[in-house]
Formats: sequence, C-alpha cells, structure tokens
Amino acid sequence: MSFEIVIGLEVHAELATNTKIFCGCTTRFGGEPNTQTCAVCSGQPGALPVFNKAVADHAITAGLALNCEINQHNRFDRKNYFYPDLPRAFQLSQLFLPICKNGHLDIETGKGTKRIGITQIHMEEDAGKLIHDQGAQCTYVDYNRGGTPLIEIVSAPDLRGADETIAYLEKLREILLYLGVCDCKMQEGSLRADVNLSVRPVGSAKFGVRVEMKNMNSLKAIHRAIAYESQRQIDLIEDGRSHELVQQTRRWDDEKGVSVGMRSKENAQDYRYFPEPDLLPLEVSPEWIERVRTAMPETAAAKRERYAGLGLTSADAAMLTTAKPLSDLFEQAAEFCKKPKETANMILGGVMRLMNDTATPADDLALDPGKLADLIVLIEDGTINRNAGKDALEALFKTGADPRAYIEEHGLAMTQDTGLIEECVDKALATNPQSIEDFKAGKEKAFGFLVGQAMKELRGKGDPQLINKLLKEKLG
Repeated sequence: MSFEIVIGLEVHAELATNTKIFCGCTTRFGGEPNTQTCAVCSGQPGALPVFNKAVADHAITAGLALNCEINQHNRFDRKNYFYPDLPRAFQLSQLFLPICKNGHLDIETGKGTKRIGITQIHMEEDAGKLIHDQGAQCTYVDYNRGGTPLIEIVSAPDLRGADETIAYLEKLREILLYLGVCDCKMQEGSLRADVNLSVRPVGSAKFGVRVEMKNMNSLKAIHRAIAYESQRQIDLIEDGRSHELVQQTRRWDDEKGVSVGMRSKENAQDYRYFPEPDLLPLEVSPEWIERVRTAMPETAAAKRERYAGLGLTSADAAMLTTAKPLSDLFEQAAEFCKKPKETANMILGGVMRLMNDTATPADDLALDPGKLADLIVLIEDGTINRNAGKDALEALFKTGADPRAYIEEHGLAMTQDTGLIEECVDKALATNPQSIEDFKAGKEKAFGFLVGQAMKELRGKGDPQLINKLLKEKLG
C-alpha cells in the first residue's frame, strides 16, 4: 500500500517591534534572564494590558502579502492553560475573530506552481522560555520573551511531504524578512513552526491521526522530523498497530533523530477560550488597511523583476535576493556608482567568496556601500587592474579600509607610462622566443603566458588591455 503525507503548519513569527504587545518592555534578544519584564508581562494581579498598535500594522502587512482578507472587526481571547512559562495561566491570543483569514501562498515544486491555503493569521503574545538543566536536574524560567508579539500563520493541510514544506517555509521566510515584519532568525527562535502531520492511503480523502511536532526552528531538523515521523506512522499501520496512533504533541530530538511523545494533543475546547475582558475589540478601518498597503516595502520577488530591467540575469537577481543584506548592499552601492551590472558581479564574485572564506553570514555583513562603489569605479576607469581590486576588496571586507587610501599606500595604481609598458612587452618577447614560436604554431596558451610575463615585469601594474594590444601588434 502506498501512503500520502499530509502536513499543515502553524508558523510563529516574532514581530519586529521595539516593545512588547501589551506593555512597554523591550523585545531585544539576549538580555540577562528576567530583566526585561514588568507587572503586565509577568502577570502580576491587577496589571492591565495596553495594545501596541504597531503589532496590528505588522499583522496587516503580512496578511496583505499573503493574499488574505483583513478582518475589520477582531478581538483578543484568553487561551487558558497552565505551564510554568505562562505566569498568568492564560495566553492572550485570537480564536474567534483573527485579524487575517482566507489567504494563500504559491510555491514552486517539481511539478510546477502549487497554491497552499492559509486559513488564518492571528496575533498573540509569546510565552517565556524554559531552560532545562540536566546536571542540576531542575528547570529555570526566563520571562524576558513573555509578551513578545507574535503572529501565527496557520496553513491549510495542503502540504505533501518534506520538500513542499521546506519550499513553503523558505518562501514565507523571504516574504516576512523583506517586509520587515520579522527578522526570521530561526536560531534565536524568532521564527519557528509547529508541524501537524498525518499519513493516509494514496487516494483516500479521509485524514489520518494527526501528530503535532512543536516549536521547530531549523529547516534541516524539520526535514528530518517529517521523514522520521511519517515513516513511524506508516510502520505502525503496516504492522497492524494503527490503534497505537493517537492525536498527540511530540517533541523532536534532533540529536537522536527521533520524535518523542509529550502529551495528548489538545483541541480548541480544551483551552476554554473566551473573549478577553480587559481589551476592547480592535476595529481596522479601510483607511488603515490602505495606509499599511501603501507603506509596504518591496518584496524579494518584485526586486528580482526590477533587477532584470537593470541588465542582470535572472540567476544573478535570484542570488542577490537570497539574503536581504546582500540586496541592500547591491542597491546602495549601485546607486552610488551607477554601475548595477558591475556591482552585482563584485558582490556575487568577490564579496560572497570572502563571506564563504571567513564563514561570515549575511546578517553580519558590514561593508560600506559607498567604499564598495568607489572600488568598482577605480577598477572600471582603469585606475587599478582586477588583481589589485581583489586585494583592495579583501582589505575593505576585513578591516573597512578606504580603497583609494589602500591603493595609494600599497602602490597598486596602474602605470600610465605607455613607453614603460611597451619596454616591458618587448622584454617579455625577447626573453621568451619559444613562446613566440608556440603562439605562431597555434598554441593560444603561449599568448597568455607572454601577457603574464609582461605583467610580471610591470609588477602587476600594467593595463592588461594595452598589453594585449601591443603584443598582438608585435606578433603580427
């Protein structure tokens, strides 16, 4: 029997606001434990929430980008459950009237474009963080993250397998990142997914027993978890043990490569939702929606289309938009030097090579776009050759050196003395008669060797184009 994997995702994205959703505490990552809290986000008796309007702006932005309807009338609800990282014993979320609904996201698969439905997007507050200390055999609680604003993007169960799931998450991450809605740093937990997975016989319309794998923040781990969990369920069915499949929440242990049962999976009624009495319903006017739509930043897809108009290939445009810092660097540097194609070549060749050599992630890229543009101009106007440009770029990348000062200090500017260049060309010819014979016999590599010898005589400061021209003239 063949089986089909059915997956729906609940993606939690921490919003890029300066303060929390219901109080003025900072959302900055990495503070000392329990130093970014107040009476509201730590759940002290009598403390009342005040809604942060920027949270709705971000939620509407995401909803518009994901082709959702924006609910003009929505409200918050209390989701009741006890857990140590939730000091009030309830979470402020949205169930009955979420801010966005009925959207979709198109992904590319091996069979072409596929539309994945988005059931809803709702706003909610994050919980704190539990830190398990195996050595001390205890658990610590850090409430700094408690009250951080989230949107939860709930997909329809339209995904089939790990590859489609990763394609969906990569596309979603790109959209949120370019819109400025979320910094999408999965390693910091600002983007994480709950994977709801079941299997069923191919051709069946009935869903299987659903298992949820919680808070996954690595694409590689998600891919491995889907492969393991789907096979676990298939094995149970084929062994005649389908009764052992129960609706539950499971934890993925990436080190061991297995999923582990945690608790039975709750349904909405188990949380005893009811409208939050301390917050008024949120009314979103058509004017508000239009204001957000007008202010929306350019998406990566729109950038790729625009870059084609600048003379870039589709492959170059795709590479430049793999990370927002790369596209920002490209646009700023190209604006300075007015040479978009040359700027793209410098980033895709030199800059990305240095990033790879130094294991520098795009988020840590700190190149000055003005200095990069200046270096591109120096190469293109013939002040330095490309080898010198490579040295100057490395200095700029590693130390922030000014290209002009670096070139002057290291004497890298190309010589403008045509007499000297011709003299060095003649010397290269005189000392390499065999190469001349080889060239005349049709060996093209001999010509490159002669160029290199002339450049060596000029200590790398010769104009390759002029050297090529003189050699061709002298060799007939």
